[in-house]
Amino acid sequence: MAIASMVLGILSVTCLYILAGLPAIILGHAAYNRSRREPERYGGGGFAIAGFVMGYVSIALTILVAAIAVPNFMKARETAMKSACIFNLKQIEAAKEQWGLENKKVAGDAVEVAAVNAFLRNSQAPVCPAGGTYSYNVICKVPTCSHGADLGHTL
Repeated sequence: MAIASMVLGILSVTCLYILAGLPAIILGHAAYNRSRREPERYGGGGFAIAGFVMGYVSIALTILVAAIAVPNFMKARETAMKSACIFNLKQIEAAKEQWGLENKKVAGDAVEVAAVNAFLRNSQAPVCPAGGTYSYNVICKVPTCSHGADLGHTL
């Protein structure tokens, strides 16, 4: 058991992390207690200590990596949603300009949303990935997202 704990401890630090770390800790403590009660019969107390120490180290490293990675994943998700929203706003602006040119509209003219949507992919208004709503605004005024001020979804 002590050797198995040490092998699992080595694996937990190098490649299997928490999957081998927990068994290394359990086997290490069991082997260490057994070696303390009957050292002549079992031995291997040093291997057991090495196994459960490496198991604890791998769990600590896993928690540390998770604590660093989770906020970065959240930030990447927010950045991706912001980029997708800005892309949608650009698509709306391009469709609005094309509709305005074809219908001889001038600055300040109202926009017919359904008619502008005909110039978008699948003739459908895009959807903000963060759940915001788009305002097409008048000709020569860029479209806006309801999350523009708080999340930076602006052109």
